[in-house]
Amino acid sequence: MIREWFELAENIKKMYGSEGAIALHEPTFDGKEMEYVNDCIQSGWVSSVGKYVIDFEKQLASYAGVKRAIAVVNGTAALHIALKIAGVKEQDEVLMPALTFIATANAVSYLGAVPHFVDVSTLTLGIDPDKLEKHIIQIGKFKDGHLVNRLTGRIIRAVVPMHTFGHPVDMDPLLDICNRYGLVIIEDAAESLGSFYKGKHTGGFGLAGALSFNGNKIITTGGGGAILTNDEQLADHAKHLTTTAKIPHKWDYRHDEIAYNYRMPNINAALGCAQLERLPYFLEKKKNLVKKYQEILKPIKGVRLLTEPESSSSNYWLQTIILDEDSYNRDDVLEILLKNGVQARPVWTPLDGLSPYSGCPKDDLSNTYLLNRQIINIPSTPLKGEHNVKT
Repeated sequence: MIREWFELAENIKKMYGSEGAIALHEPTFDGKEMEYVNDCIQSGWVSSVGKYVIDFEKQLASYAGVKRAIAVVNGTAALHIALKIAGVKEQDEVLMPALTFIATANAVSYLGAVPHFVDVSTLTLGIDPDKLEKHIIQIGKFKDGHLVNRLTGRIIRAVVPMHTFGHPVDMDPLLDICNRYGLVIIEDAAESLGSFYKGKHTGGFGLAGALSFNGNKIITTGGGGAILTNDEQLADHAKHLTTTAKIPHKWDYRHDEIAYNYRMPNINAALGCAQLERLPYFLEKKKNLVKKYQEILKPIKGVRLLTEPESSSSNYWLQTIILDEDSYNRDDVLEILLKNGVQARPVWTPLDGLSPYSGCPKDDLSNTYLLNRQIINIPSTPLKGEHNVKT
C-alpha cells in the first residue's frame, strides 16, 4: 500500500515534467500581464483609482452574469462587506459550514455576529441542505417575523454557503430553505470563479457573493477580492463603504459613514484584467488535469478523486482526493507525498475545533469530521503555460 503512494509522487513529478518539488498551486502568467501592469506604471495611476479597476469590475460582472462587481483588497474584505450590506448585525447568528477556511467565520465576527456551524455533504463538500433544515427545525422558532435560535435567543440572519475547492453547493434546495425561513444568502465563492451551478455562476444566487484573487487562486491580482450582486443599490453602498465613505467633491474631504479602506489598487486590477482574459484557458487546463489524475490514480484502491456534481461545472481550483479511512491514514499519506517532493495538504481544521470559535453554536458535524480525516489536496497548477512564479 505504501509503495503505491511513492509511485504516485513519481507520477505527479513526471506529469509536471520536473524532478524538483511540485507546489500545490502556483499562478500562471502567460498573457498580457506585463503589458497591462507596465501601462499602469507608465500612466502613474497605480493606487486606488484608475481605468483598470473600472474595467476589471465590468469584465468580472459580465463574466459572472451579475449586474455589478466591486473590486476590493481581498476575499475576506469582500465577504465582510457583503454581510454588512445584507443587514447582518451584532449578535445575529450566521449559519455556515464548519468545513471552510477561517475567513468565513472571521468576516462574520468582524460585525460582532456569531458563526453557527452546520454540516456538509460528502458529495459536494458544501452545506448539506437536508441536514441544515433538520437542524433549523430542531433549534429554530419564529419570533416577531424572524427565525430565532431557541437555545440562545439570537436571530438567525443569514446563511453562507461556501463552494469548496470550486465545487458548487447544491443551491436549489438551499435557496428553497432560505426562502421559507426568511434567511439571507451570502455566498462565499472565494474559490469558485469559473464554476457554474445549472448554468449560473456561483456568487450570483444570493443577495451577494464574495470572490478571492489571492496568489493561489485560479486567477490572481496578487491579493484582492470582489463583491458580486444583482442589487444596484447594495452595489453602490458596497462601493461607498469600501472607499472610506467619502462624499464626492472637488476638494473637500467629507465622509458620511464609518467605513473601510478596502479599495483594490489599480496596478492589481491591471493584473486581474490580463488574468481574466486567460480564465477560459485555465479552466480547460484544469479539466485536462482531472483526466490525468484519474489515470494515475487508477492503480490505487481505496481512494477517489473528487469530481464535479452532475448539475455543476467546477473550476477544479484544487484537486482533491478522498481516502477510504479503513485503508489509509491521512497523515501517513501526506508524509510520503511531502517527503518525495509533492506538496500536499489536508483540509482545514473544522472551525468549531479552533479556539476562537470553540464555543459557537453548532449542529452534528459527523460528515465534517469524517472528511477532515479523509481529504488531501494535491498539486493543481495547470500543466501547460505556467512560469512557476512563486507567490
